[in-house]
Amino acid sequence: MSQVVLTGSLGFLSLGDILQLVGSNGGTGVLRVISKYAPEPGLIYFSKGNITNASAASLKGLDAAYSLFGWIEGEFEFSEEEFSVKKKITTNRMEIILDGLRMVDEGIVPILGPVSFEKKSSDADKTSSIPVIKGPLVDYMYVVDEEEFRQGQTIVRESSHGSWIWVILEGVVDIVKETAQGPLTMLRIADGAFIGSLASFLFQGALRSATAVAMTDVQLGVLDSQRLSNDYAERSREFRTLAMSLDKRLKEVNTRTVEIYLKQDRVKEFTKGKKIFKIGQGKKKGNNLFIIRKGSASVIRKTKTGYVPLVNIGADDFLGHVPFLDIGHEPDNASVFVSEDFEADELDGGALQEEYNQLSPTLKNMVENIATCVSITTSTACSFQKKSVQKK
Repeated sequence: MSQVVLTGSLGFLSLGDILQLVGSNGGTGVLRVISKYAPEPGLIYFSKGNITNASAASLKGLDAAYSLFGWIEGEFEFSEEEFSVKKKITTNRMEIILDGLRMVDEGIVPILGPVSFEKKSSDADKTSSIPVIKGPLVDYMYVVDEEEFRQGQTIVRESSHGSWIWVILEGVVDIVKETAQGPLTMLRIADGAFIGSLASFLFQGALRSATAVAMTDVQLGVLDSQRLSNDYAERSREFRTLAMSLDKRLKEVNTRTVEIYLKQDRVKEFTKGKKIFKIGQGKKKGNNLFIIRKGSASVIRKTKTGYVPLVNIGADDFLGHVPFLDIGHEPDNASVFVSEDFEADELDGGALQEEYNQLSPTLKNMVENIATCVSITTSTACSFQKKSVQKK
């Protein structure tokens, strides 16, 4: 039985916004994209918020999903329903969104609609704008104060101390890393996204890992750090360890992205003296999740243009499939290499899923936001690696 739960115009919500909305709510069902310029609707299939397949005209799978980003006029509807379509897409949802937007911007995916001869050929050569990533709906129960920043103002600076955290109520913010070649914009975030990490409210004197700059006039909600800390403390040790490891992953993948941007190749260093773990890219065997007890591990993605080192982790970090998060890493999109002294215990993914479901809306949104940032930054790292290879 199907039930339409979301409808609207593509002129009001873009396909990227729709995919984020359905994904962040963990929807299972079918998204139908309807255009008067196409004889049949385009279809995107979701399972628990993850895109599993798509079809558009004669295209299937990932190619079909990308083609639908060119459908900028029309209507959409999402129906909650069970389906029997085989899973063909393992790419992370946020990477699909970023790649789809980039492919439209670069002219790889054609715009579906009336042909326009006004667009000049030079347009395709312009640098792609950074997509704006929105977060889930704001839970105002945790907002204790509001602050405003004018366009161009620095909200926090990298390596400064700070134990507070904000949620963006309105506006757009750039997250920037300082590099030897100048500032590098890592993310562009908007309403519902967070400024600050779990460490911001858990540890006194925590250092900011990046600079946040207001790209428009911005209104921020100051979150109740004590209440968040209490919520976090109520979770099991396993869940708290997983959450902190996720926080560490974001910092790690940020560092790797900067290194790739600066053309520092560390693949050999990351794999030296290590062997492939049972988690190999695209060779998932079960939904195993592990916690490292001893040794170290490196997570590396294989792309068409080479290998991309993503994170280097150790004791108390997780590896494997997290049932309630899609960060675009192992097992579907990266392999794991471990040291000779590596030891790990398997975690109960089902029990962690239950704890995640019981989180307060704000803490759950924060965890999801970190996972989304990991995914987006990973995509950026792969893009830098591809450009570096093409220039050689």
